[in-house]
Amino acid sequence: MPTRRECAVLLEPRKTAAAPPPMYKVLLLNDDYTPMEFVVAILERFFAMNREKAIAIMLKVHNEGAGVAGIYPRDIAETKVNRVMEFAREHQHPLQCVMEESR
Repeated sequence: MPTRRECAVLLEPRKTAAAPPPMYKVLLLNDDYTPMEFVVAILERFFAMNREKAIAIMLKVHNEGAGVAGIYPRDIAETKVNRVMEFAREHQHPLQCVMEESR
């Protein structure tokens, strides 16, 4: 009777680290029509900021033309941009909210 020869292969576990997902900055852009208080309300409502931080970012938007509201993974950043834009349109403000890849 023929004998069966078994070959055992030992696999060594490899540590593979997945790269973290790219992060995106959510930016509010300045315009001449959106009230400052509305921008503060956006930052408090959609980005969970306290009043002091929201005012500081609103002033940055006002003085420098843009301000970072937060840095998030792509899906979350897109959702935040869409929600802010929808809310601004509902209140008839031309506020622009965009996202760009964070480096």
